[in-house]
Amino acid sequence: MPERKASSGVFEILVIFLRLGLTSFGGPVAHLGYFRTEFVERRKWLTDSHYGEVVALCQFLPGPASSQVGLALGLMRGGYLGALAAWVGFTLPSAAVMIAVAYGLGGSADPLVVGLVHGLKLVAVAIVAQAVIGMARSLCPDRATAGIAFAALVFLSLIGGALAQIAVIVAGAVLGLVLLRKDRIADRAAGDADPGFCVSNAVGGAASVLFLGFLFGLPLALTFWPSEALSLFEAFYRAGALVFGGGHVILPLLENAVVGKGWMNSDTFLSGYGAAQAVPGPLFTLAAYLGAAGDQSPNGLAGGALALVAIFLPSVFLVPAGLSMWARIRTAQSARSGVAGVNAAVVGLLGAALYDPIFVSIVHQPHDFALAAAGLALLQVGRVHPILVVVLGAAAGILLTMI
Repeated sequence: MPERKASSGVFEILVIFLRLGLTSFGGPVAHLGYFRTEFVERRKWLTDSHYGEVVALCQFLPGPASSQVGLALGLMRGGYLGALAAWVGFTLPSAAVMIAVAYGLGGSADPLVVGLVHGLKLVAVAIVAQAVIGMARSLCPDRATAGIAFAALVFLSLIGGALAQIAVIVAGAVLGLVLLRKDRIADRAAGDADPGFCVSNAVGGAASVLFLGFLFGLPLALTFWPSEALSLFEAFYRAGALVFGGGHVILPLLENAVVGKGWMNSDTFLSGYGAAQAVPGPLFTLAAYLGAAGDQSPNGLAGGALALVAIFLPSVFLVPAGLSMWARIRTAQSARSGVAGVNAAVVGLLGAALYDPIFVSIVHQPHDFALAAAGLALLQVGRVHPILVVVLGAAAGILLTMI
Protein backbone atom coordinates (compact mmCIF):
# COMPACT_ATOMS: atom_id res chain seq x y z
CA MET A 1 0.00 0.00 0.00
CA PRO A 2 1.30 3.49 -0.78
CA GLU A 3 2.63 5.32 2.22
CA ARG A 4 0.33 8.14 3.25
CA LYS A 5 2.08 11.44 3.84
CA ALA A 6 1.09 12.90 7.20
CA SER A 7 1.29 16.45 5.84
CA SER A 8 -1.75 16.03 3.60
CA GLY A 9 -4.92 14.39 4.89
CA VAL A 10 -7.71 13.03 2.78
CA PHE A 11 -9.87 16.11 3.41
CA GLU A 12 -7.09 18.40 2.19
CA ILE A 13 -6.75 16.34 -0.99
CA LEU A 14 -10.51 16.54 -1.50
CA VAL A 15 -10.54 20.33 -1.11
CA ILE A 16 -7.59 20.84 -3.46
CA PHE A 17 -9.05 18.66 -6.19
CA LEU A 18 -12.51 20.16 -5.73
CA ARG A 19 -11.03 23.58 -6.43
CA LEU A 20 -9.25 22.17 -9.47
CA GLY A 21 -12.51 20.57 -10.62
CA LEU A 22 -14.20 23.96 -10.45
CA THR A 23 -11.49 25.93 -12.27
CA SER A 24 -9.65 23.59 -14.65
CA PHE A 25 -10.97 24.60 -18.05
CA GLY A 26 -9.37 23.74 -21.38
CA GLY A 27 -9.38 19.94 -21.60
CA PRO A 28 -7.00 17.14 -20.56
CA VAL A 29 -3.71 18.82 -21.45
CA ALA A 30 -4.73 21.96 -19.59
CA HIS A 31 -5.54 19.79 -16.57
CA LEU A 32 -1.97 18.48 -16.60
CA GLY A 33 -0.77 22.07 -16.51
CA TYR A 34 -3.02 22.90 -13.57
CA PHE A 35 -1.84 19.79 -11.71
CA ARG A 36 1.80 20.71 -12.23
CA THR A 37 1.23 24.27 -11.04
CA GLU A 38 -0.56 23.03 -7.92
CA PHE A 39 1.48 20.00 -6.92
CA VAL A 40 4.98 20.61 -8.33
CA GLU A 41 5.30 24.40 -8.24
CA ARG A 42 3.20 25.40 -5.22
CA ARG A 43 2.99 22.41 -2.89
CA LYS A 44 6.24 20.59 -3.79
CA TRP A 45 4.52 17.21 -3.44
CA LEU A 46 6.77 15.78 -6.14
CA THR A 47 9.47 16.86 -8.56
CA ASP A 48 9.11 17.62 -12.24
CA SER A 49 10.89 14.36 -12.96
CA HIS A 50 8.45 12.29 -10.92
CA TYR A 51 5.49 14.21 -12.33
CA GLY A 52 6.73 13.50 -15.83
CA GLU A 53 6.86 9.80 -14.99
CA VAL A 54 3.25 9.85 -13.78
CA VAL A 55 2.11 11.64 -16.94
CA ALA A 56 4.02 9.19 -19.14
CA LEU A 57 2.56 6.18 -17.32
CA CYS A 58 -1.00 7.48 -17.69
CA GLN A 59 -0.44 8.10 -21.41
CA PHE A 60 0.18 4.35 -21.73
CA LEU A 61 -3.04 3.44 -19.94
CA PRO A 62 -6.42 3.46 -21.67
CA GLY A 63 -8.93 5.92 -20.31
CA PRO A 64 -8.87 9.61 -19.30
CA ALA A 65 -5.20 10.52 -18.87
CA SER A 66 -5.67 13.65 -16.77
CA SER A 67 -8.14 11.97 -14.39
CA GLN A 68 -5.72 9.07 -14.04
CA VAL A 69 -2.91 11.47 -13.19
CA GLY A 70 -5.18 12.94 -10.51
CA LEU A 71 -5.97 9.45 -9.18
CA ALA A 72 -2.27 8.60 -9.09
CA LEU A 73 -1.38 11.80 -7.25
CA GLY A 74 -4.13 11.21 -4.69
CA LEU A 75 -3.03 7.59 -4.27
CA MET A 76 0.62 8.49 -3.83
CA ARG A 77 -0.15 11.25 -1.36
CA GLY A 78 -3.06 9.91 0.69
CA GLY A 79 -3.42 6.21 -0.02
CA TYR A 80 -6.59 4.70 -1.44
CA LEU A 81 -8.86 7.16 0.37
CA GLY A 82 -6.69 9.92 -1.08
CA ALA A 83 -7.27 8.54 -4.57
CA LEU A 84 -11.01 8.49 -3.94
CA ALA A 85 -10.92 12.05 -2.62
CA ALA A 86 -8.96 13.22 -5.68
CA TRP A 87 -11.44 11.58 -8.07
CA VAL A 88 -14.53 12.88 -6.27
CA GLY A 89 -13.18 16.41 -6.00
CA PHE A 90 -12.03 16.66 -9.61
CA THR A 91 -15.05 14.90 -11.14
CA LEU A 92 -18.05 15.98 -9.06
CA PRO A 93 -18.41 19.62 -10.23
CA SER A 94 -18.61 18.87 -13.95
CA ALA A 95 -20.66 15.70 -13.38
CA ALA A 96 -23.23 17.68 -11.41
CA VAL A 97 -23.42 20.30 -14.17
CA MET A 98 -23.82 17.64 -16.87
CA ILE A 99 -26.67 15.94 -15.00
CA ALA A 100 -28.30 19.34 -14.53
CA VAL A 101 -28.02 19.89 -18.29
CA ALA A 102 -29.73 16.53 -18.84
CA TYR A 103 -32.62 17.81 -16.71
CA GLY A 104 -32.75 20.99 -18.82
CA LEU A 105 -31.27 23.21 -16.10
CA GLY A 106 -28.09 24.29 -17.91
CA GLY A 107 -26.80 25.34 -21.29
CA SER A 108 -27.04 29.10 -20.81
CA ALA A 109 -26.20 31.07 -23.92
CA ASP A 110 -25.93 34.35 -22.01
CA PRO A 111 -23.06 36.37 -23.54
CA LEU A 112 -21.61 37.06 -20.08
CA VAL A 113 -21.47 33.32 -19.34
CA VAL A 114 -19.86 32.67 -22.72
CA GLY A 115 -17.32 35.43 -22.05
CA LEU A 116 -16.53 34.09 -18.58
CA VAL A 117 -15.89 30.58 -19.91
CA HIS A 118 -13.74 31.91 -22.74
CA GLY A 119 -11.67 33.96 -20.29
CA LEU A 120 -11.11 30.87 -18.16
CA LYS A 121 -10.01 28.90 -21.21
CA LEU A 122 -7.47 31.61 -22.05
CA VAL A 123 -6.06 31.19 -18.55
CA ALA A 124 -5.70 27.49 -19.36
CA VAL A 125 -3.46 28.43 -22.29
CA ALA A 126 -1.20 30.35 -19.90
CA ILE A 127 -1.19 27.50 -17.35
CA VAL A 128 -0.13 24.93 -19.96
CA ALA A 129 2.53 27.26 -21.38
CA GLN A 130 3.96 27.74 -17.88
CA ALA A 131 4.00 23.97 -17.35
CA VAL A 132 5.88 23.39 -20.61
CA ILE A 133 8.45 26.08 -19.80
CA GLY A 134 9.01 24.80 -16.26
CA MET A 135 9.25 21.15 -17.24
CA ALA A 136 11.59 21.97 -20.12
CA ARG A 137 13.98 23.76 -17.75
CA SER A 138 13.89 20.89 -15.27
CA LEU A 139 13.75 17.82 -17.52
CA CYS A 140 15.74 19.00 -20.54
CA PRO A 141 18.98 20.38 -19.03
CA ASP A 142 21.29 19.31 -21.86
CA ARG A 143 21.40 18.93 -25.64
CA ALA A 144 20.43 15.28 -25.65
CA THR A 145 17.25 15.66 -23.59
CA ALA A 146 16.35 18.92 -25.37
CA GLY A 147 16.80 17.10 -28.69
CA ILE A 148 14.46 14.29 -27.59
CA ALA A 149 11.84 16.84 -26.50
CA PHE A 150 12.14 18.79 -29.77
CA ALA A 151 11.90 15.63 -31.88
CA ALA A 152 8.78 14.58 -29.96
CA LEU A 153 7.22 18.01 -30.46
CA VAL A 154 7.88 18.00 -34.21
CA PHE A 155 6.64 14.43 -34.68
CA LEU A 156 3.40 15.00 -32.77
CA SER A 157 2.80 18.32 -34.53
CA LEU A 158 2.88 16.49 -37.86
CA ILE A 159 1.30 13.18 -36.83
CA GLY A 160 -1.31 13.41 -34.09
CA GLY A 161 -3.38 10.80 -32.30
CA ALA A 162 -3.17 8.60 -29.22
CA LEU A 163 -0.99 5.95 -30.89
CA ALA A 164 1.51 8.62 -31.94
CA GLN A 165 1.73 9.82 -28.33
CA ILE A 166 2.48 6.31 -27.09
CA ALA A 167 5.04 5.84 -29.87
CA VAL A 168 6.79 9.07 -28.87
CA ILE A 169 7.07 7.97 -25.23
CA VAL A 170 8.47 4.58 -26.24
CA ALA A 171 10.93 6.28 -28.59
CA GLY A 172 11.93 8.65 -25.77
CA ALA A 173 12.75 5.67 -23.55
CA VAL A 174 14.85 4.04 -26.29
CA LEU A 175 16.69 7.26 -27.11
CA GLY A 176 17.33 7.83 -23.40
CA LEU A 177 18.94 4.41 -23.09
CA VAL A 178 21.12 5.06 -26.14
CA LEU A 179 22.01 8.74 -25.76
CA LEU A 180 22.00 9.58 -22.07
CA ARG A 181 24.90 8.67 -19.81
CA LYS A 182 23.75 6.35 -17.03
CA ASP A 183 26.19 7.72 -14.46
CA ARG A 184 25.06 11.31 -14.96
CA ILE A 185 21.38 10.32 -14.81
CA ALA A 186 22.03 8.23 -11.71
CA ASP A 187 23.72 11.18 -9.99
CA ARG A 188 20.82 13.45 -10.86
CA ALA A 189 18.24 10.92 -9.66
CA ALA A 190 20.06 10.22 -6.40
CA GLY A 191 18.99 13.56 -4.96
CA ASP A 192 15.30 12.94 -5.62
CA ALA A 193 13.14 11.84 -2.72
CA ASP A 194 11.10 8.66 -3.05
CA PRO A 195 8.10 9.66 -5.22
CA GLY A 196 5.79 7.18 -3.47
CA PHE A 197 5.04 4.95 -6.46
CA CYS A 198 4.98 2.00 -4.06
CA VAL A 199 1.91 -0.12 -4.69
CA SER A 200 2.47 -3.73 -3.68
CA ASN A 201 2.70 -6.48 -6.26
CA ALA A 202 -0.31 -8.16 -4.66
CA VAL A 203 -2.48 -5.05 -5.00
CA GLY A 204 -1.25 -4.37 -8.53
CA GLY A 205 -1.94 -7.96 -9.57
CA ALA A 206 -5.41 -7.95 -7.98
CA ALA A 207 -6.25 -4.67 -9.73
CA SER A 208 -5.18 -6.12 -13.10
CA VAL A 209 -7.34 -9.21 -12.53
CA LEU A 210 -10.35 -7.05 -11.61
CA PHE A 211 -9.86 -4.86 -14.69
CA LEU A 212 -9.86 -7.87 -17.02
CA GLY A 213 -12.58 -9.62 -15.03
CA PHE A 214 -15.01 -6.76 -15.52
CA LEU A 215 -13.99 -6.27 -19.16
CA PHE A 216 -14.69 -9.87 -20.15
CA GLY A 217 -17.15 -10.78 -17.41
CA LEU A 218 -19.74 -8.06 -18.04
CA PRO A 219 -20.57 -9.16 -21.64
CA LEU A 220 -20.78 -12.75 -20.40
CA ALA A 221 -23.10 -11.72 -17.57
CA LEU A 222 -25.37 -9.97 -20.08
CA THR A 223 -25.94 -13.24 -21.92
CA PHE A 224 -27.32 -14.81 -18.73
CA TRP A 225 -28.95 -11.80 -17.04
CA PRO A 226 -29.92 -9.31 -19.77
CA SER A 227 -31.02 -5.94 -18.43
CA GLU A 228 -30.75 -2.34 -19.55
CA ALA A 229 -28.99 -1.36 -16.31
CA LEU A 230 -26.28 -3.99 -16.82
CA SER A 231 -26.08 -3.11 -20.52
CA LEU A 232 -25.60 0.57 -19.61
CA PHE A 233 -22.85 -0.28 -17.13
CA GLU A 234 -21.10 -2.61 -19.60
CA ALA A 235 -21.19 -0.06 -22.44
CA PHE A 236 -19.59 2.69 -20.37
CA TYR A 237 -17.09 0.39 -18.67
CA ARG A 238 -15.95 -0.84 -22.10
CA ALA A 239 -15.60 2.77 -23.30
CA GLY A 240 -13.39 3.67 -20.34
CA ALA A 241 -11.34 0.49 -20.68
CA LEU A 242 -10.54 0.44 -24.39
CA VAL A 243 -10.02 4.02 -25.56
CA PHE A 244 -6.47 5.42 -25.57
CA GLY A 245 -5.94 9.15 -25.52
CA GLY A 246 -9.12 9.95 -23.60
CA GLY A 247 -11.06 13.15 -24.19
CA HIS A 248 -12.47 13.55 -27.67
CA VAL A 249 -11.18 10.14 -28.80
CA ILE A 250 -13.95 8.44 -26.84
CA LEU A 251 -16.82 10.30 -28.51
CA PRO A 252 -17.40 7.90 -31.46
CA LEU A 253 -17.50 4.93 -29.09
CA LEU A 254 -19.95 6.66 -26.75
CA GLU A 255 -22.14 7.78 -29.64
CA ASN A 256 -22.26 4.25 -30.97
CA ALA A 257 -23.12 2.94 -27.50
CA VAL A 258 -26.02 5.25 -26.72
CA VAL A 259 -27.32 6.34 -30.13
CA GLY A 260 -26.68 2.93 -31.68
CA LYS A 261 -28.72 1.25 -28.93
CA GLY A 262 -31.60 3.69 -29.43
CA TRP A 263 -31.24 5.26 -25.99
CA MET A 264 -31.11 8.78 -27.47
CA ASN A 265 -30.94 10.52 -30.85
CA SER A 266 -27.92 12.25 -32.36
CA ASP A 267 -29.18 15.74 -31.56
CA THR A 268 -29.47 14.93 -27.86
CA PHE A 269 -25.99 13.40 -27.89
CA LEU A 270 -24.47 16.43 -29.61
CA SER A 271 -26.19 18.80 -27.18
CA GLY A 272 -24.48 17.02 -24.31
CA TYR A 273 -21.14 17.10 -26.09
CA GLY A 274 -21.51 20.85 -26.65
CA ALA A 275 -22.26 21.41 -22.98
CA ALA A 276 -19.25 19.32 -21.98
CA GLN A 277 -16.96 21.74 -23.82
CA ALA A 278 -18.07 24.59 -21.58
CA VAL A 279 -17.51 22.99 -18.16
CA PRO A 280 -14.28 22.47 -16.21
CA GLY A 281 -12.96 19.07 -15.28
CA PRO A 282 -12.77 15.82 -17.27
CA LEU A 283 -14.65 15.42 -20.54
CA PHE A 284 -15.52 11.88 -19.47
CA THR A 285 -18.22 13.37 -17.23
CA LEU A 286 -20.22 13.50 -20.46
CA ALA A 287 -21.14 9.97 -19.35
CA ALA A 288 -23.22 11.45 -16.52
CA TYR A 289 -25.28 13.41 -19.06
CA LEU A 290 -25.68 10.43 -21.37
CA GLY A 291 -26.81 8.14 -18.57
CA ALA A 292 -29.26 10.74 -17.24
CA ALA A 293 -30.71 11.93 -20.56
CA GLY A 294 -31.17 8.53 -22.23
CA ASP A 295 -34.41 6.58 -22.64
CA GLN A 296 -32.97 3.45 -21.06
CA SER A 297 -33.80 2.29 -17.54
CA PRO A 298 -32.45 3.57 -15.24
CA ASN A 299 -32.00 7.14 -16.42
CA GLY A 300 -32.12 10.44 -14.59
CA LEU A 301 -29.89 10.76 -11.55
CA ALA A 302 -29.51 6.99 -11.10
CA GLY A 303 -28.60 6.44 -14.75
CA GLY A 304 -26.14 9.33 -14.70
CA ALA A 305 -24.42 8.02 -11.57
CA LEU A 306 -24.26 4.47 -12.97
CA ALA A 307 -22.72 5.60 -16.26
CA LEU A 308 -20.26 7.91 -14.48
CA VAL A 309 -18.99 5.19 -12.14
CA ALA A 310 -18.76 2.68 -15.00
CA ILE A 311 -16.66 4.86 -17.29
CA PHE A 312 -14.13 5.72 -14.56
CA LEU A 313 -13.98 2.27 -12.93
CA PRO A 314 -11.33 0.91 -15.34
CA SER A 315 -9.01 3.72 -14.23
CA VAL A 316 -9.55 2.75 -10.59
CA PHE A 317 -8.05 -0.64 -11.46
CA LEU A 318 -5.47 0.50 -14.01
CA VAL A 319 -3.77 3.24 -11.95
CA PRO A 320 -2.63 1.05 -9.02
CA ALA A 321 -1.74 -1.76 -11.44
CA GLY A 322 0.33 0.68 -13.50
CA LEU A 323 2.04 2.24 -10.47
CA SER A 324 2.97 -1.21 -9.17
CA MET A 325 4.56 -2.13 -12.50
CA TRP A 326 6.27 1.26 -12.90
CA ALA A 327 7.79 1.09 -9.40
CA ARG A 328 9.58 -2.14 -10.34
CA ILE A 329 10.76 -0.89 -13.74
CA ARG A 330 12.06 2.53 -12.70
CA THR A 331 14.28 1.26 -9.88
CA ALA A 332 16.47 -0.78 -12.23
CA GLN A 333 19.82 1.00 -12.72
CA SER A 334 19.69 0.51 -16.47
CA ALA A 335 16.25 2.12 -16.62
CA ARG A 336 17.23 5.56 -15.28
CA SER A 337 18.40 6.81 -18.66
CA GLY A 338 15.21 5.49 -20.22
CA VAL A 339 13.11 7.31 -17.64
CA ALA A 340 15.00 10.54 -18.37
CA GLY A 341 14.26 10.07 -22.07
CA VAL A 342 10.59 9.46 -21.29
CA ASN A 343 10.43 12.67 -19.26
CA ALA A 344 11.97 14.64 -22.13
CA ALA A 345 9.43 13.11 -24.54
CA VAL A 346 6.62 14.18 -22.20
CA VAL A 347 7.86 17.78 -22.46
CA GLY A 348 7.62 17.51 -26.25
CA LEU A 349 4.17 15.94 -25.98
CA LEU A 350 2.87 18.79 -23.84
CA GLY A 351 4.53 21.34 -26.10
CA ALA A 352 2.77 19.93 -29.16
CA ALA A 353 -0.55 19.82 -27.31
CA LEU A 354 -0.08 23.44 -26.24
CA TYR A 355 -0.49 24.35 -29.91
CA ASP A 356 -3.10 21.77 -30.90
CA PRO A 357 -5.67 21.40 -29.43
CA ILE A 358 -5.16 24.07 -26.75
CA PHE A 359 -4.02 27.16 -28.70
CA VAL A 360 -5.85 26.61 -31.98
CA SER A 361 -9.18 25.88 -30.28
CA ILE A 362 -9.10 28.79 -27.81
CA VAL A 363 -7.05 31.68 -29.25
CA HIS A 364 -8.96 33.17 -32.18
CA GLN A 365 -8.41 36.94 -32.01
CA PRO A 366 -5.45 39.23 -31.24
CA HIS A 367 -6.97 40.17 -27.89
CA ASP A 368 -7.21 36.45 -27.03
CA PHE A 369 -3.49 36.10 -27.59
CA ALA A 370 -2.82 39.26 -25.56
CA LEU A 371 -4.83 37.95 -22.59
CA ALA A 372 -3.18 34.53 -22.70
CA ALA A 373 0.26 36.20 -22.84
CA ALA A 374 -0.67 38.48 -19.94
CA GLY A 375 -1.74 35.45 -17.90
CA LEU A 376 1.56 33.72 -18.63
CA ALA A 377 3.49 36.85 -17.60
CA LEU A 378 1.58 37.04 -14.33
CA LEU A 379 2.30 33.38 -13.59
CA GLN A 380 5.87 33.13 -14.85
CA VAL A 381 7.32 36.56 -14.13
CA GLY A 382 5.01 38.05 -11.52
CA ARG A 383 4.62 34.77 -9.58
CA VAL A 384 0.97 35.68 -9.04
CA HIS A 385 -1.16 33.02 -7.35
CA PRO A 386 -2.94 30.88 -9.99
CA ILE A 387 -6.35 31.46 -8.38
CA LEU A 388 -5.94 35.22 -8.78
CA VAL A 389 -4.96 34.71 -12.43
CA VAL A 390 -8.09 32.59 -12.93
CA VAL A 391 -10.26 35.35 -11.42
CA LEU A 392 -8.60 38.02 -13.57
CA GLY A 393 -9.00 35.88 -16.70
CA ALA A 394 -12.69 35.35 -16.00
CA ALA A 395 -13.19 39.09 -15.43
CA ALA A 396 -11.33 39.92 -18.65
CA GLY A 397 -13.48 37.46 -20.62
CA ILE A 398 -16.66 39.07 -19.27
CA LEU A 399 -15.31 42.56 -19.98
CA LEU A 400 -14.59 41.71 -23.60
CA THR A 401 -18.22 40.70 -24.14
CA MET A 402 -19.35 44.11 -22.87
CA ILE A 403 -17.08 46.20 -25.11
